[in-house]
Amino acid sequence: MKRMKILEVIDSHGWCGTKEQTYLITKYLSKYVNVDLALAYDHKEMIEKLEGIVPLKFYEEDKGSKRRFDIKNYKRLKKIIEEGNYDVVVANSSWSYNYVIGVYPFLKRKTKLIAMRRSGYVPSIISKYLKYKLADRIVVVSKQVAELLKKKNFFPEKLVTIKSGIELSRFTPSNKFREEYRKKLNISGSEKVFINVANWQPWRKGQDILLKAFKKLNCENCKLLLVGHNTDSEEARKMIKGLGLENKVIGLGYRTDVEKLLQASDFFVLSSNSEGIAGSLLQAMATGKVVLSTLAGGIGEYLEDGKNGFAVPIGDIESMVEKMRKMLSLFPEDYKIISENAVQTAEKYSIEKTVKKYIELFQEVV
Repeated sequence: MKRMKILEVIDSHGWCGTKEQTYLITKYLSKYVNVDLALAYDHKEMIEKLEGIVPLKFYEEDKGSKRRFDIKNYKRLKKIIEEGNYDVVVANSSWSYNYVIGVYPFLKRKTKLIAMRRSGYVPSIISKYLKYKLADRIVVVSKQVAELLKKKNFFPEKLVTIKSGIELSRFTPSNKFREEYRKKLNISGSEKVFINVANWQPWRKGQDILLKAFKKLNCENCKLLLVGHNTDSEEARKMIKGLGLENKVIGLGYRTDVEKLLQASDFFVLSSNSEGIAGSLLQAMATGKVVLSTLAGGIGEYLEDGKNGFAVPIGDIESMVEKMRKMLSLFPEDYKIISENAVQTAEKYSIEKTVKKYIELFQEVV
């Protein structure tokens, strides 16, 4: 039987949950179908991770917001799609879908098209009918997003829920690097460490809420690690200093060793205002951390307060402080029970299961 040929499309550079998921799906799909990835020329993180694993097709010169007006980006993508003779094209982000839609009317052969909606934000009527009407299927990453879009009558017949997956072979319960990494970070063995993994986007990831809660926690024996793009930026440092937390909070920036930083930590905390399924939260749960998160996006579908972690309403500083204190006061046996429940939950979100769902979808539309 002929193997299907798939083109995954992503835009811009940097790293985030969308980029991580695109990388994982592309990597694991390559075991079952012929898959190429169309991306920006300078997307160094994606190139480092996938070069030699799947064919990389470069189409975008990322010039910030100006890239959307660069006709060459569209021409290059059109050429890639036509020459590749793909069965399915998957646009992994809103803007990569804009690129695909921009060239779609000019394609001689109309390949099957899959769009992604990672949040419950409902596009405008114009966007709905000019863009998403052309998609054969629209993938959403949580039941919560699917239900919201269905209520708004956003092409319910096209919606398919495929939950994001994590690499369980990478994120496992272990303390192998705990002591080594604590020494690197100048953290003593007796200190309690909270970690947040999210790019510095206070308006979306709520680091301002987290920092205010950590300030109110007033824990002498605690540290907070911020991991993600620009968590070591001047803006981040200014906010941390403004709260008098410069000796308690460490901004580490973008890191490729998140699993080891998790081992060095005791608790994971996510303060997001908006999420899809929150891959970083599931990664922390897979490593057996006791977690705390707002119930943004689809998080409430798997995080059960007091059972496999702790949950708070979005933007609720007082509740966050209360739950952080509760985490600190856990007896070892209670920590162990919550940790084991968290691992069991995360195991349901393996990237292999996610990819299996995508293959079923490809077979259906083709």
